[in-house]
Amino acid sequence: MQLFVNDLTVIDCSYLCPERGIVGESWIVDIVLDGALNEQSMVLDFGRVKKQVKAIIDNSVDHKLVVPAEHSYTKVAHNSDDSANWVDFLRPEQGSIHLFCPADAFAFIDADVVSMETVTDYLKAVIKRELPVNVEGLQLFLRPENIDGFYYHYTHGLKKHDGNCQRIAHGHRSKIQIRLDNIRQPVLEKEWSDKWEDIYLGTTEDVRSKKELTLSEAATSATSDSTHTYYSYVADQGLFELIVPNAENFVIETDSTVECIADFLAAEIKSKHAGQAVEVRAFEGVGKGAIAYA
Repeated sequence: MQLFVNDLTVIDCSYLCPERGIVGESWIVDIVLDGALNEQSMVLDFGRVKKQVKAIIDNSVDHKLVVPAEHSYTKVAHNSDDSANWVDFLRPEQGSIHLFCPADAFAFIDADVVSMETVTDYLKAVIKRELPVNVEGLQLFLRPENIDGFYYHYTHGLKKHDGNCQRIAHGHRSKIQIRLDNIRQPVLEKEWSDKWEDIYLGTTEDVRSKKELTLSEAATSATSDSTHTYYSYVADQGLFELIVPNAENFVIETDSTVECIADFLAAEIKSKHAGQAVEVRAFEGVGKGAIAYA
């Protein structure tokens, strides 16, 4: 007997990619369980699937930076009590990426690349350990949202958030809709999607100088003010630090909540289309977002 749950959850995370840098991603999760009926005449109660299995997935990868632990660019070190990690991703050409964050902000995948397939394998191994004995098989499917239009991948951190959004390197794959005088503008949507194709959206007040960060030896030698931007902030979960190449970074004056992103975009577009009414729908992953007018 098989039990299925579609749209079980959405994984909003970021991952390290040799070519693209830090990539924000949103994957929809479907699950199929195969097994004998239990004493309740069920494979597994839907409520348990939606709570327990969803919680396992969320705790494993959601709102984390997924790191390809076996890639040659990846270097990992731990602080003295293993509560935080340094992660150096030493890309030789596009620019290195460096982080110092609480250990829970990372998910380390035993693979040399992060993909839907390797993340699926990682999650299946974690979930199987928690399933009852009558559940003999597990199929897990990750898929992107089917977007009819333009979208971009962004990574950010929200230090004022009281949940996992405070982690400095989590992200989303997000569509964007722009209207002028209530008419859809695909040219503008493409323009911003291209500009923010794989971007880190940082906040001005979180930018720091190099000397203010808890740098690894690799970060000390591989970065400079002319090539990288330095971020640091303290949130409820601890100290978060990130160094990203300037070419993959975009700084805004406000926080990078989706409300602020929508407002920023509306103001930028209004500055070039002063005589028209501007509407921006900025999405944060799948099925949620903010609308700003200018």
